[in-house]
Amino acid sequence: MIVIVDPSRGDVLSNISDQPDDQSAENARRPHQGLAVEDAFEITRGFATSASASGACPAQSAGAVRLVWIKHVGRDGSIAEPDAEADIWRDDVPERFHLRAGDILLSEVVTGRPKAACVQGSDLPAAAAGSVYVLRPKSALSPEHTRLILAFLRSKSVARLAYGDFGRSRIRRADLSPLELPEPDEALATALNELDSAGLRMRRWSAEANALAGSVFETEQSLDEARRSIIEAGQLIRLRAEAAGELDDPDYTVRTRFPYPVALRLREAEARRSTGDLEPAYGAVLDAAETLLAYTALVAGALARDAAIDLSSLGLLQRKLAGTAGGPGLGEWTAILQEVAGAKKRRGLNPDHPLHELANLAPEGEAQQARSRLAARRNDKAHGRMPDVVELPQALQEASDDLALLVSRARFLADLPLIHVTSVVWDAFRRQVSISYRRLMGDHPVVPTLTMHYPSNAVETGSLYVVGRDHHLYLLRPFLTCEVCETCRTWSTFHGDKVKGQLVQKSLEHGHHYAYRADAEVLRQTGLM
Repeated sequence: MIVIVDPSRGDVLSNISDQPDDQSAENARRPHQGLAVEDAFEITRGFATSASASGACPAQSAGAVRLVWIKHVGRDGSIAEPDAEADIWRDDVPERFHLRAGDILLSEVVTGRPKAACVQGSDLPAAAAGSVYVLRPKSALSPEHTRLILAFLRSKSVARLAYGDFGRSRIRRADLSPLELPEPDEALATALNELDSAGLRMRRWSAEANALAGSVFETEQSLDEARRSIIEAGQLIRLRAEAAGELDDPDYTVRTRFPYPVALRLREAEARRSTGDLEPAYGAVLDAAETLLAYTALVAGALARDAAIDLSSLGLLQRKLAGTAGGPGLGEWTAILQEVAGAKKRRGLNPDHPLHELANLAPEGEAQQARSRLAARRNDKAHGRMPDVVELPQALQEASDDLALLVSRARFLADLPLIHVTSVVWDAFRRQVSISYRRLMGDHPVVPTLTMHYPSNAVETGSLYVVGRDHHLYLLRPFLTCEVCETCRTWSTFHGDKVKGQLVQKSLEHGHHYAYRADAEVLRQTGLM
């Protein structure tokens, strides 16, 4: 479940004095290098009246407009729906005070953080009233830029412009006018839009639940009939709540939202631990850790190649695949992730590029120590140095804790879908591709085939891709390939490996390996051999 925490409303008032804080005002402007409010908007105040003033009329009267006070604006940026009975309507409000779709309402009086909302067509006819600033765009703003501006106007930075005593602190027009607005940022706007959409969906679900609960006594039915009716009608609402609540459980997120190779290994480790069979559980935890690091490292390598970033750590992988000894292991996977973590390598990339998130898995500190401990345990196990019967319970718990730490750092994988493209059809007239694909997220490879449109025909049938937050498709071949495993006959993902001097492909899901079936020449072209 996505939870949006509303910070305490009183925290920004403790430093408010009777005089405006010039330093706070300057700090509010300093991080943002865009247009000033007065350059982007015409600034006016709401219609001067009071709730008890005469002149109210029925909502149906010709020329009547609804008076919108700051109480109608929610902390989430919503404007309360019109109510013909409870709202005050006036037919004598001058035209210049009538609101238009796209106007932004900003509270002049501040308690905690300012309130700000964008007027929609459904809010009209209306006029702002009382201590409300109306910001009317001088030129059209994109929805994304408007969303950023609203988030900024509701921030602590703008709240610090207010001066006065508690409950009477105000933002002066003289301080508001020169305030610099954030420039358009597509990545940030997209992230805010996703949160807004999630919040809207949850509010709708809450409204459905409240409406259903309030309908119990609206019909002349017995209590038994009402109970059955509520149980039947509320089933979907209860299932939504239960499914959303499951997302607070990290294991559930892994089982349903992580890429298939990682999710399957982690699910196996979870299942093995639940049986109390310690030795297989210990091995499954170490296998899951290696698969998590191998998958993220291979994806990082593919993304770096796509972005023309030279990773010296891939030389280690190349030497392993070119040598006669064993193939790559935790040391090589960790080296790739550590190099990607360096900010210098990612300089100049789009803020939405997945490499930025992969870098979070390899910072120094607890995660690095956990990786080192797991690598040492993996090495000991490979050389027959398993914990004895007395040591095994504690070793299993410690290894599981280290794996859980890495998994928590890798939660971004839930937002980077792994897909297998099954067909590509190019439409030359529309200049777009229709792609059929399987979304391989969760611990089972049997998933439905979906379709999407893509603005490029540079997409391969049969290959694996990662979908970035910007909806760009990143090719994973030859770092990761896929096919039905010749050993267990299940669909699996593979990477290049070396066994007794022979180039093989090894499955991330179960470790089965056999002679390399993909095009080895591509490994050479990409510098992996």
